Amino acid sequence: QVQLVESGGGLVQAGESLRLSCTASGRILGIYATDWYRQAPGQRRELVALISNEGYTKVVDSLKGRFAISRNNAKDTVYLQMNSLKTEDTAIYYCYKNVEGIDYWGQGTQVTVSS
Repeated sequence: QVQLVESGGGLVQAGESLRLSCTASGRILGIYATDWYRQAPGQRRELVALISNEGYTKVVDSLKGRFAISRNNAKDTVYLQMNSLKTEDTAIYYCYKNVEGIDYWGQGTQVTVSS
């Protein structure tokens, strides 16, 4: 069993920054890719960024330049740095891993950006 726990969300004003963390625990041997998704009210869950097991990173085009993903292998933690936040970034942010063919999701962390 694998557990993913997100943290770092909160209420910020437009233009400010947040760093989200996703910490994995449980039966994980090795490094696995991690994705960040978000879901705004009434919207579909959408991919935000990913980091492969080898450290390749990708941020979706619409968020490039503002968001960045990174990982601390020693802490089994993946980060999502979010800068210049906009009201449209308001959503619940989830991290996701597929470990040995099984999908795992965290419980999500709420990010609210006020104008």
